[in-house]
Amino acid sequence: MATGTDKDYWAAQALPSVLKHKLLGQYVPRFGGMTGSRGRRVVYLDGYAGEGRYASGDSGSAEIAMQVAAHHLHKNQLLWNCFFVEQKPDSVARLDQVAAQYRALGVDARVHHADVGGVLGEVLRTAEGLPLFLFLDPCGLGLPFDRIVQTLNQRRSTARVWQPTEFLMNFSMDAVRRLGGNARSAHGVERSSERFDEACGGRWWREYFRPGEPVAADVDEIVAARYAQRLREQTGMFVQSVPVARKPGHKAVYHLVFGTRSAHGLWFFGDAVARARDAWWAGLESKEEQEDPDALFSAASMVRPDPQEIIDAAVPAMADNMERILHRGKRPFKLLDHTLEVFGDYYGQVTESAARKAVKLLHGSGRTASTGVGGGKTHELIVEPPR
Repeated sequence: MATGTDKDYWAAQALPSVLKHKLLGQYVPRFGGMTGSRGRRVVYLDGYAGEGRYASGDSGSAEIAMQVAAHHLHKNQLLWNCFFVEQKPDSVARLDQVAAQYRALGVDARVHHADVGGVLGEVLRTAEGLPLFLFLDPCGLGLPFDRIVQTLNQRRSTARVWQPTEFLMNFSMDAVRRLGGNARSAHGVERSSERFDEACGGRWWREYFRPGEPVAADVDEIVAARYAQRLREQTGMFVQSVPVARKPGHKAVYHLVFGTRSAHGLWFFGDAVARARDAWWAGLESKEEQEDPDALFSAASMVRPDPQEIIDAAVPAMADNMERILHRGKRPFKLLDHTLEVFGDYYGQVTESAARKAVKLLHGSGRTASTGVGGGKTHELIVEPPR
């Protein structure tokens, strides 16, 4: 979430934005590659696009999407219809300047000075019969829950095949804590609670903030998990939630909530999250080094989990997960078809290469006939029972 003035926010990326933007840069190109090959078009919405670029020169979410669109257009002849929506006039003007640079390259970059709810209808009409990716990153409360669910469940084609729809959105943990306190207070503003009712799709969140009753220490995480669960239940999508904090050990400022109906989307999102986490740690270390260049060690380097230790722990755990799948089904299975069960607790913690290593470990101990060598892309590997 942005803090301070808009001017301060757009001076340079804060650490939460480093993870968010790295995740976008890792995953959005894969979404286009996975879904856009047939119709040669993809529709993209950034509902709270900001200025597009920081004063430091770093790309914001909108420019990241335009970079992807430019690359796909010139390399693969894949056209992205990009909608960028922003309400603040000054931000719109700067955003349009950035967009003009990409329009000159052939990118369809449409900047709207509006509320995202007012543009959504045009986006959905443009996405008739086409893949759609929604990025919703408000500084505060975003679209009402019911409007999000309606959008995700809407068929945009008369064909029986459901057109690919995915989303990545910001669920504000700061808002949960603030509005939870508002609900508990005798002096709370009821209209504020009602707006959160709309954002959450009902009053269910209030049961965790009853006046005069103790509140769980992790109540914000409980609410975030319930929100993701409700999205999962009402859309039938795979929904994953990624907490984003400013520093290690700090409470999350927001969750990035991702949704897909595709097994491929679920697999590649987990890989993208793992890569984005590495970028977040690197950004934290770099920031501390800039603030104290004479320090022998940054605090981040002292508390950062060793990536190799995480892989060393993940690989045998994932091999055990694969063995359980084999024992249950008594037949070969494709890794892609069991993404969450294969990765287990390490989903979003390690990249897809750990899955291939786990197959090799399983083979080395005689628990599968599959060697993990060759076989095409990692997610396509078939794990067979031992002979």
